[in-house]
Amino acid sequence: MTKRLVVLLVIVVLLLGSASTNAQKTIKVGATPVPHAEILNKVVSVLAEEGVNLVVIEFTDYVLPNLALAQGEIDANFFQHTPYLEGFNQDHNLNLVPLAGIHVEPLGVYSYQVKNLDEIGKGATIAIPNDAVNGGRALLLLQSAGLIKVDPTAGIAPTVFDVTENKLGLTFVELEAAQLTRALEDATAAVINGNYALVAGLVPTKDAIFLEGSESPYVNVLVVQAEDKEDPALNKLAEALQSDLVRDFILSEYAGDVVPVF
Repeated sequence: MTKRLVVLLVIVVLLLGSASTNAQKTIKVGATPVPHAEILNKVVSVLAEEGVNLVVIEFTDYVLPNLALAQGEIDANFFQHTPYLEGFNQDHNLNLVPLAGIHVEPLGVYSYQVKNLDEIGKGATIAIPNDAVNGGRALLLLQSAGLIKVDPTAGIAPTVFDVTENKLGLTFVELEAAQLTRALEDATAAVINGNYALVAGLVPTKDAIFLEGSESPYVNVLVVQAEDKEDPALNKLAEALQSDLVRDFILSEYAGDVVPVF
Protein backbone atom coordinates (compact mmCIF):
# COMPACT_ATOMS: atom_id res chain seq x y z
CA MET A 1 0.00 0.00 0.00
CA THR A 2 1.48 3.35 -1.04
CA LYS A 3 1.98 6.16 1.42
CA ARG A 4 -0.44 8.33 -0.57
CA LEU A 5 -3.17 5.68 -0.34
CA VAL A 6 -2.65 5.35 3.39
CA VAL A 7 -3.06 9.11 3.80
CA LEU A 8 -6.27 9.08 1.75
CA LEU A 9 -7.71 6.24 3.83
CA VAL A 10 -6.93 8.10 7.05
CA ILE A 11 -8.68 11.22 5.71
CA VAL A 12 -11.76 9.20 4.74
CA VAL A 13 -11.92 7.59 8.19
CA LEU A 14 -11.64 10.96 9.88
CA LEU A 15 -14.36 12.45 7.68
CA LEU A 16 -16.69 9.55 8.37
CA GLY A 17 -16.05 9.83 12.09
CA SER A 18 -16.77 13.55 12.00
CA ALA A 19 -19.99 12.99 10.06
CA SER A 20 -21.08 10.36 12.58
CA THR A 21 -20.35 12.71 15.47
CA ASN A 22 -22.29 15.57 13.89
CA ALA A 23 -25.29 13.44 12.89
CA GLN A 24 -28.34 14.06 15.02
CA LYS A 25 -31.33 11.84 15.65
CA THR A 26 -34.63 13.64 15.28
CA ILE A 27 -37.44 12.81 17.68
CA LYS A 28 -40.95 14.22 17.34
CA VAL A 29 -42.86 14.78 20.57
CA GLY A 30 -46.53 15.72 20.74
CA ALA A 31 -47.63 18.05 23.52
CA THR A 32 -50.40 20.39 24.57
CA PRO A 33 -49.23 24.04 24.45
CA VAL A 34 -49.09 25.01 28.14
CA PRO A 35 -47.15 23.95 30.07
CA HIS A 36 -46.00 20.83 28.20
CA ALA A 37 -44.73 22.36 24.95
CA GLU A 38 -43.15 25.21 26.90
CA ILE A 39 -41.27 22.74 29.09
CA LEU A 40 -40.13 20.71 26.08
CA ASN A 41 -38.88 23.81 24.28
CA LYS A 42 -36.75 24.57 27.32
CA VAL A 43 -34.60 21.48 26.65
CA VAL A 44 -34.26 21.74 22.84
CA SER A 45 -30.78 23.28 23.00
CA VAL A 46 -29.66 20.88 25.74
CA LEU A 47 -30.61 17.87 23.64
CA ALA A 48 -29.01 19.36 20.53
CA GLU A 49 -25.68 19.30 22.33
CA GLU A 50 -26.23 15.57 22.94
CA GLY A 51 -27.01 14.77 19.33
CA VAL A 52 -30.80 14.83 19.58
CA ASN A 53 -32.95 17.12 17.44
CA LEU A 54 -36.19 17.64 19.38
CA VAL A 55 -39.21 18.67 17.32
CA VAL A 56 -42.24 19.71 19.38
CA ILE A 57 -45.64 19.21 17.75
CA GLU A 58 -48.56 20.89 19.50
CA PHE A 59 -51.99 19.31 19.97
CA THR A 60 -55.02 20.94 21.55
CA ASP A 61 -56.93 17.84 22.63
CA TYR A 62 -56.41 14.71 24.73
CA VAL A 63 -57.07 12.06 22.04
CA LEU A 64 -54.95 12.74 18.97
CA PRO A 65 -51.55 12.73 20.75
CA ASN A 66 -51.97 9.10 21.82
CA LEU A 67 -53.35 8.00 18.47
CA ALA A 68 -50.49 9.74 16.65
CA LEU A 69 -47.99 7.99 18.92
CA ALA A 70 -49.58 4.59 18.40
CA GLN A 71 -49.51 5.11 14.63
CA GLY A 72 -45.83 6.12 14.65
CA GLU A 73 -46.48 9.69 13.53
CA ILE A 74 -44.62 10.95 16.60
CA ASP A 75 -42.02 9.29 18.83
CA ALA A 76 -43.40 10.34 22.23
CA ASN A 77 -45.99 12.58 23.80
CA PHE A 78 -46.19 14.73 26.88
CA PHE A 79 -49.63 15.92 27.93
CA GLN A 80 -51.35 13.37 30.18
CA HIS A 81 -51.30 11.86 33.63
CA THR A 82 -50.91 8.15 34.35
CA PRO A 83 -54.57 7.30 35.14
CA TYR A 84 -55.65 8.84 31.84
CA LEU A 85 -52.97 6.89 29.97
CA GLU A 86 -54.05 3.64 31.59
CA GLY A 87 -57.68 4.26 30.70
CA PHE A 88 -56.81 5.21 27.12
CA ASN A 89 -54.70 2.09 26.67
CA GLN A 90 -57.56 -0.07 27.87
CA ASP A 91 -60.21 1.65 25.76
CA HIS A 92 -58.13 1.60 22.56
CA ASN A 93 -56.19 -1.63 23.08
CA LEU A 94 -52.81 0.15 22.99
CA ASN A 95 -49.52 -0.44 24.75
CA LEU A 96 -48.19 3.03 25.45
CA VAL A 97 -45.99 3.35 28.53
CA PRO A 98 -44.74 6.16 30.78
CA LEU A 99 -41.04 6.88 30.53
CA ALA A 100 -40.71 9.62 33.16
CA GLY A 101 -42.92 11.54 35.59
CA ILE A 102 -42.46 15.30 35.36
CA HIS A 103 -45.11 17.40 37.11
CA VAL A 104 -48.62 17.75 38.49
CA GLU A 105 -51.12 20.32 37.24
CA PRO A 106 -53.64 20.84 40.04
CA LEU A 107 -57.26 20.51 38.94
CA GLY A 108 -59.36 23.45 40.00
CA VAL A 109 -62.93 24.69 40.40
CA TYR A 110 -63.36 28.04 38.62
CA SER A 111 -66.27 30.44 38.35
CA TYR A 112 -67.19 33.82 36.88
CA GLN A 113 -70.45 33.88 38.87
CA VAL A 114 -69.38 33.13 42.44
CA LYS A 115 -66.33 34.02 44.48
CA ASN A 116 -66.27 31.02 46.82
CA LEU A 117 -67.83 27.61 47.35
CA ASP A 118 -70.36 28.92 49.87
CA GLU A 119 -72.01 31.01 47.14
CA ILE A 120 -72.85 27.96 45.03
CA GLY A 121 -76.61 27.64 45.48
CA LYS A 122 -79.24 25.00 44.90
CA GLY A 123 -79.64 23.83 41.33
CA ALA A 124 -76.28 25.26 40.25
CA THR A 125 -74.73 23.94 37.05
CA ILE A 126 -71.22 22.52 37.27
CA ALA A 127 -69.27 21.70 34.09
CA ILE A 128 -66.81 18.80 34.31
CA PRO A 129 -64.59 16.92 31.79
CA ASN A 130 -66.39 14.27 29.77
CA ASP A 131 -63.58 11.69 29.69
CA ALA A 132 -63.87 8.98 32.33
CA VAL A 133 -60.63 9.65 34.17
CA ASN A 134 -60.74 13.45 34.37
CA GLY A 135 -64.49 13.40 34.93
CA GLY A 136 -63.98 11.09 37.88
CA ARG A 137 -61.13 13.24 39.13
CA ALA A 138 -63.43 16.27 38.96
CA LEU A 139 -66.15 14.53 40.99
CA LEU A 140 -63.61 13.53 43.63
CA LEU A 141 -62.45 17.14 43.78
CA LEU A 142 -66.03 18.32 44.27
CA GLN A 143 -66.36 15.76 47.04
CA SER A 144 -63.21 17.15 48.67
CA ALA A 145 -64.81 20.57 48.42
CA GLY A 146 -67.81 19.24 50.38
CA LEU A 147 -70.33 19.74 47.58
CA ILE A 148 -71.19 16.09 46.91
CA LYS A 149 -70.41 12.56 48.01
CA VAL A 150 -69.55 9.68 45.67
CA ASP A 151 -69.66 5.93 46.08
CA PRO A 152 -66.21 4.90 47.40
CA THR A 153 -66.41 1.61 45.52
CA ALA A 154 -66.10 3.59 42.26
CA GLY A 155 -62.40 4.15 42.97
CA ILE A 156 -60.59 6.95 41.13
CA ALA A 157 -63.00 7.06 38.19
CA PRO A 158 -66.53 7.66 39.51
CA THR A 159 -69.22 8.89 37.13
CA VAL A 160 -72.20 11.14 37.78
CA PHE A 161 -74.17 7.95 38.40
CA ASP A 162 -71.90 7.25 41.40
CA VAL A 163 -72.90 10.46 43.18
CA THR A 164 -74.61 9.28 46.37
CA GLU A 165 -75.28 12.65 47.99
CA ASN A 166 -76.09 15.90 46.21
CA LYS A 167 -77.83 18.14 48.73
CA LEU A 168 -77.72 21.20 46.49
CA GLY A 169 -79.20 19.32 43.54
CA LEU A 170 -76.25 20.29 41.36
CA THR A 171 -76.57 19.65 37.64
CA PHE A 172 -73.44 18.27 35.97
CA VAL A 173 -72.66 19.17 32.37
CA GLU A 174 -69.99 16.96 30.80
CA LEU A 175 -67.84 18.63 28.15
CA GLU A 176 -64.57 18.00 26.35
CA ALA A 177 -61.79 19.23 28.63
CA ALA A 178 -60.61 21.85 26.14
CA GLN A 179 -64.08 23.46 26.11
CA LEU A 180 -64.47 23.90 29.86
CA THR A 181 -63.05 27.42 30.05
CA ARG A 182 -65.75 28.55 27.60
CA ALA A 183 -68.39 26.97 29.81
CA LEU A 184 -67.59 29.54 32.51
CA GLU A 185 -69.76 32.02 30.61
CA ASP A 186 -72.87 29.94 31.27
CA ALA A 187 -72.23 27.42 34.06
CA THR A 188 -72.11 28.39 37.71
CA ALA A 189 -68.68 26.80 37.92
CA ALA A 190 -66.42 24.48 35.97
CA VAL A 191 -63.76 21.97 36.99
CA ILE A 192 -60.81 22.64 34.68
CA ASN A 193 -57.49 20.90 34.07
CA GLY A 194 -54.46 23.01 34.89
CA ASN A 195 -53.06 23.20 31.36
CA TYR A 196 -56.31 24.49 29.88
CA ALA A 197 -56.73 26.96 32.73
CA LEU A 198 -53.28 28.37 31.99
CA VAL A 199 -53.98 28.63 28.25
CA ALA A 200 -57.11 30.63 29.05
CA GLY A 201 -55.12 33.06 31.17
CA LEU A 202 -56.41 31.74 34.49
CA VAL A 203 -53.95 31.49 37.38
CA PRO A 204 -54.87 28.35 39.35
CA THR A 205 -53.42 29.45 42.67
CA LYS A 206 -55.22 32.81 42.41
CA ASP A 207 -58.34 32.25 40.34
CA ALA A 208 -59.54 28.81 41.42
CA ILE A 209 -62.16 28.84 44.18
CA PHE A 210 -61.00 25.34 45.12
CA LEU A 211 -57.75 23.67 44.06
CA GLU A 212 -56.41 20.13 44.15
CA GLY A 213 -53.42 19.62 46.46
CA SER A 214 -49.86 18.96 45.34
CA GLU A 215 -50.19 15.43 46.74
CA SER A 216 -52.30 14.54 43.70
CA PRO A 217 -51.60 11.12 42.17
CA TYR A 218 -52.16 12.56 38.69
CA VAL A 219 -48.53 12.98 37.62
CA ASN A 220 -48.01 14.13 34.03
CA VAL A 221 -45.70 11.74 32.19
CA LEU A 222 -43.56 11.47 29.08
CA VAL A 223 -45.09 8.58 27.11
CA VAL A 224 -43.61 6.29 24.44
CA GLN A 225 -44.47 3.06 22.68
CA ALA A 226 -43.47 0.06 24.80
CA GLU A 227 -40.87 -1.12 22.28
CA ASP A 228 -39.14 2.28 22.42
CA LYS A 229 -38.66 2.38 26.17
CA GLU A 230 -34.91 1.76 25.86
CA ASP A 231 -34.38 4.16 22.95
CA PRO A 232 -31.25 6.24 23.78
CA ALA A 233 -32.59 9.51 22.34
CA LEU A 234 -35.90 9.24 24.20
CA ASN A 235 -34.09 8.44 27.42
CA LYS A 236 -31.91 11.52 26.93
CA LEU A 237 -35.14 13.49 26.65
CA ALA A 238 -36.45 11.91 29.86
CA GLU A 239 -33.24 12.83 31.68
CA ALA A 240 -33.41 16.40 30.38
CA LEU A 241 -37.01 16.77 31.53
CA GLN A 242 -36.03 15.64 35.03
CA SER A 243 -33.08 18.03 35.27
CA ASP A 244 -32.47 20.95 37.61
CA LEU A 245 -32.93 23.25 34.61
CA VAL A 246 -36.51 22.09 34.12
CA ARG A 247 -37.32 22.03 37.84
CA ASP A 248 -36.13 25.63 38.22
CA PHE A 249 -38.03 26.66 35.10
CA ILE A 250 -41.30 25.14 36.35
CA LEU A 251 -40.96 26.72 39.79
CA SER A 252 -40.12 30.18 38.45
CA GLU A 253 -42.41 30.22 35.40
CA TYR A 254 -45.59 28.80 36.93
CA ALA A 255 -45.25 29.89 40.56
CA GLY A 256 -46.95 26.86 42.07
CA ASP A 257 -49.57 26.40 39.35
CA VAL A 258 -47.48 23.52 38.01
CA VAL A 259 -45.62 21.37 40.56
CA PRO A 260 -42.47 19.34 39.67
CA VAL A 261 -42.43 15.82 41.11
CA PHE A 262 -38.73 14.95 40.75
